[in-house]
Amino acid sequence: MAMSATELETYIRQAFPDAQIKIDDLAGDGDHYACSVISEAFKGLSRVKQHQLVYQALQGHMGGKLHALALQTSAP
Repeated sequence: MAMSATELETYIRQAFPDAQIKIDDLAGDGDHYACSVISEAFKGLSRVKQHQLVYQALQGHMGGKLHALALQTSAP
């Protein structure tokens, strides 16, 4: 079962309400996305910690409903 871009954005938006989010479906299959997330919540955090926070926001769907996510994160 794949995850829609809208569903992906909903999970991220719940965790980071201020975020600027850009999602691209890389393969057209709802399973492989590139995602950019810019949020104040990332200020002062390492890139690894930023990515961990996004993966936590996905509530365990990474590797299940969502197969691949090329992630870019940053603070504004």
